[in-house]
Amino acid sequence: MTRFLAVLYGMCAYALCLVALLYAIGFVGNLIVPKSIDSGTVGPLLQSMLVNITLLGLFAVQHSVMARPGFKRWWTRLVPTPIERSTYVLSASLVLLALYWLWQPIPSLVWAVSNPIAVAIINAVFWFGWGMLIVSTFLISHFELFGLSQVFARLLGRELPPPSFHTPGLYRRVRHPIYLSFLLAFWAAPSMSTGHLLFALATTGYILIAIQLEERDLIQMFGEQYRRYRQQVAMLFPLPGRRLLDRTDT
Repeated sequence: MTRFLAVLYGMCAYALCLVALLYAIGFVGNLIVPKSIDSGTVGPLLQSMLVNITLLGLFAVQHSVMARPGFKRWWTRLVPTPIERSTYVLSASLVLLALYWLWQPIPSLVWAVSNPIAVAIINAVFWFGWGMLIVSTFLISHFELFGLSQVFARLLGRELPPPSFHTPGLYRRVRHPIYLSFLLAFWAAPSMSTGHLLFALATTGYILIAIQLEERDLIQMFGEQYRRYRQQVAMLFPLPGRRLLDRTDT
């Protein structure tokens, strides 16, 4: 029974995560959703800035701390290992939903693009970013990333294989295509409000810090193999003069 409950828990966490990610598209792009980054009652500027920075900081702390190996070792003394990833996914989703709900709009414009061709290009980059995000998760292990593989392995009485280092597709061009996807989606805005700019700047800063923490963990896990990968492949944007990583390199 506990195995079935773990699967149910994992599926609920995954479903909520999908809702949070789909809502993010509407939230950032001011599309369809009832509460977006630029909608809602406008309050005092300082108050709105403080609220939004607090919400972004809460997400950054939750997302980074719970992902660290040291925290996981402590956390799995309280939470069964098969649902540890699902719990992380659930927590991140709840924090994101709270951010959407409590976000304070700051609608004053920083820039507004009016040229139809430029607007179309920017919107294409926006959708390209979200599409690349989905592709990037499936290039590694989508269902393990979101905790489903772990709970189904428990249900079937199987052990997941140990982590292995591989660089499929986009990962031979850039080390962090998922983070790149978010950057493209967050910055590609024909009309950039002050609130949206705050969001984009804060998430960019978080991403740059998160990459350093994540790569430190990956070096500890894969050692020299990952060090060579860092030397050969750009972090976010392919750079001139760096060759593309060949399959035989990893």
